[in-house]
Amino acid sequence: MSLFRHKFATAPLTAALLCCVVPTIAFASGHTLDGASLNVWWALPFVCMLLSIAIMPLTLPTLWSNHFGKITVMWALAFLAPCAVLLGADIAFTALLHTILLEYMPFIVLLFALFTISGGVRIKGNLAGSPLSNIILLTMGTFLSSLMGTTGSAMLFIRPLLRANAHRRYKVHTLVFFIFLVANIGGSLTPLGDPPLFLGFLKGVSFFWTTRHLFHEMLFAAGVLLVLYFLIDLILFLKEGRPVAPSLAHGRKSRLGIEGGVNLVLLLGVIGAVLMSGMWNPGVELSVGAVAISLQDLSRDLLLLAFAGLSLLLTSKETRENNDFSWEPIEEVGKLFFGIFITMIPAIAMLKAGSQGAFRNIIALVTHDGQPVNHMYFWLSGILSSFLDNAPTYLVFFNTAGGDPTHLMFDAPLTLAAISCGSVFMGANSYIGNAPNFMIRSIAESQGVKMPSFFGYMIWSVGILIPLFLTMTVLFFK
Repeated sequence: MSLFRHKFATAPLTAALLCCVVPTIAFASGHTLDGASLNVWWALPFVCMLLSIAIMPLTLPTLWSNHFGKITVMWALAFLAPCAVLLGADIAFTALLHTILLEYMPFIVLLFALFTISGGVRIKGNLAGSPLSNIILLTMGTFLSSLMGTTGSAMLFIRPLLRANAHRRYKVHTLVFFIFLVANIGGSLTPLGDPPLFLGFLKGVSFFWTTRHLFHEMLFAAGVLLVLYFLIDLILFLKEGRPVAPSLAHGRKSRLGIEGGVNLVLLLGVIGAVLMSGMWNPGVELSVGAVAISLQDLSRDLLLLAFAGLSLLLTSKETRENNDFSWEPIEEVGKLFFGIFITMIPAIAMLKAGSQGAFRNIIALVTHDGQPVNHMYFWLSGILSSFLDNAPTYLVFFNTAGGDPTHLMFDAPLTLAAISCGSVFMGANSYIGNAPNFMIRSIAESQGVKMPSFFGYMIWSVGILIPLFLTMTVLFFK
């Protein structure tokens, strides 16, 4: 399928840019949104955006499926229009441009590149979909997440996992645990694993600090979840009568192999481009209105798009078709996260205002008599990361803890570990907690798997992850 015959995931963004860039440049005066001046009602469009994602697919499925892009834009405007009228058009447009150019575009470009490239890698051969083969795939994906990022690993393994379990009656549990492990917890050992840790790396946290200081927490969480998953899958496998994949049942055995291997090289290129943007700083910036885009970030995004283009050119049409590749998941994620990024602007601004903002009482919970309360750092960074972008949430608590990487690494390692684990691990608490969560859901549903609703997924996460995190609080952060 040609990319140009499909709706591109950032179509609403293109329209928004055409409408907003010119007036933004005209109004740009360097005025920024002051989180200390906002009250909690400014977060209402964000809450409504989340409720729309959670409720409308269940109550108004036809309306949602046909018009979710328009609903997303409506909630974005529910913040932007009052902001322009009450606080000033220059502040509203500067906030919009900052979010689009410095947050949404890098997010969707990276996601698009990983989605496109991983979609060209097809694992051939018979995948049994048995408890043993499933646990092997989940374990591999979990530990590779720290090397190639949660998004990269999730996009690489989700299709083989779906294909392996296509004949199974019960498979939702496999995808839920896949989100827990591969899309979140597995990315905690290096800055490549998850955006919050990469931000910490940019702030001065050494590359292997997370490997040394989060290893036991990650091993405990992943070990508990993998054992629990294996027991659940084994029980359901036996309940199904030990189903055998049709290809194996008919004796059509084939050896495991890889099609589209060039995409693995392109994935390494993506990792290199991300690392480059964090380590190379020529000090050159491109100004768009009041927003400055650094040369290294622009170069990274152009490289990512180039790698995605090479993947489309070098991967055969048959490989993508046999891999059940389609553009609908990235289109859905692109539209929904456009609205999420815009509507969360005031919530992030209020968090960044710290003790001067509307969330001052929340921020105050992480200290007592001038000393850090590590278990509160773990839970507050985690709970907020479950619904807000976990990268800026990490940064808020990193700065609340002092913002000095040397001090945090050597004098308060438990505090930094609590912030890091909360931001990364608890992204698994909801579909929007981390970028690949919703992507996995979209890919699964595009292949006919009925995934849990927004609240349905949270029943899984609350029932399984919250007891796990409570146990970790006692073991690691008290």
